[in-house]
Amino acid sequence: MTYAVLFPGQGSQFVGMGADVFEARPDLLGDRTAAILGWPLAGVVADGPEAELVRTDRAQPALFTVAFALWQSLADAVGRPPTAAAGHSLGEYTALAAAGTFDFDTALRVVAERGRAMADAAGLAASGMAALLGADIEVAERIVADRREARGRIWVANINAPGQVVVAGSEADIDWLVANARDLGARRAVRLKVAGAFHTPYMEPAATVLAAVLDSVPIAATSFPVYANVSAEPIVDPRQQLVEQLTAPVRFAESLRHMARDGVTTFVHVGPGDVTAGLAKRSVADAEVLTVSTLADVPNVVARLSVQ
Repeated sequence: MTYAVLFPGQGSQFVGMGADVFEARPDLLGDRTAAILGWPLAGVVADGPEAELVRTDRAQPALFTVAFALWQSLADAVGRPPTAAAGHSLGEYTALAAAGTFDFDTALRVVAERGRAMADAAGLAASGMAALLGADIEVAERIVADRREARGRIWVANINAPGQVVVAGSEADIDWLVANARDLGARRAVRLKVAGAFHTPYMEPAATVLAAVLDSVPIAATSFPVYANVSAEPIVDPRQQLVEQLTAPVRFAESLRHMARDGVTTFVHVGPGDVTAGLAKRSVADAEVLTVSTLADVPNVVARLSVQ
C-alpha cells in the first residue's frame, strides 16, 4: 500500500466545515482548542461570519484542527502509516503533526503564532496574490523577473500544478498583472482573496517571528517522510525549512511528482474541500486520487486502500 496523504492550505476554509468532526471530537476541538487559542474556534467555524473565518489568524488554526481530526480518524481506520505526506503551505504543519513531529497542542500553538505573524506582516504594505492561468513556470518566472527589472516587487509564490502558478507582490504589481496577463503570455490572471503576498520577501518579518517560536518548542523526527514545500524532497530540518517556507515558493507540483517517483501510487486529500486532490490529478496523471473531507468519506477510502 503506497499511499500519501495531502493536507490543504489557507483558502480551503468555509463556514460550517468539519461539522461532523467537531461533533465527534469535542475532546480535541472543543474547550481544549479554545484554551490554546484564546478564542472560540468551534463557534467561529460553525457560525462565522465568513469575514472572521477568512482572517489569516483565524483560517489557519481552523483548517489545521479540522484536517488533523480527519487525519486521526483515517489513520485509526487504516491501521498503518502512509508512505509519505505533504501539505500546501499551512498544510505542511498538518502533515508534520500527522508524522509526529509536533503533538497536536504544540502544532496548534505554532500555527496560531504563524497566522498572527503573517497577518501582521501583510498589514505592513499593500500586497496580494494572483493565480496565473494557462502559463507554465518558465513563462511565470520570465514575467516576474522582467517586472522586477522594471522596479516591480513581484515573485512566483506557488507552483501548484501544470498550467497553474500563483504569483504575489505589491498591490500595484498585481493590478498590472491582472490587466496585462494575456499580453504577457498567460490566458488570464485571477486575483486571490488573501490578505498579502505570502511566500515572498514581504513575509520576512513573519519569518523572524516564526523562527523564534519554532526555537521554543520540541520538534521530533518524522515517522514517515514529509515532502517540504521549499525543496520538494523529504524534510530534513523542520525548523529551518518551515521558516524558509514563508518567503520561498511552494513547490507543490514538484513534491507530488517526487512522491510518485519514490513509489507513491495513491494520493489522499485529507481536509476541507478537495484542492490538493485536484492538484494531484493534474500533476501525476496515472495516480489514484481519493478525498476525505468528511468523516463519511473514511470508510470508502479505507476500502479502496485495502484492495491495493
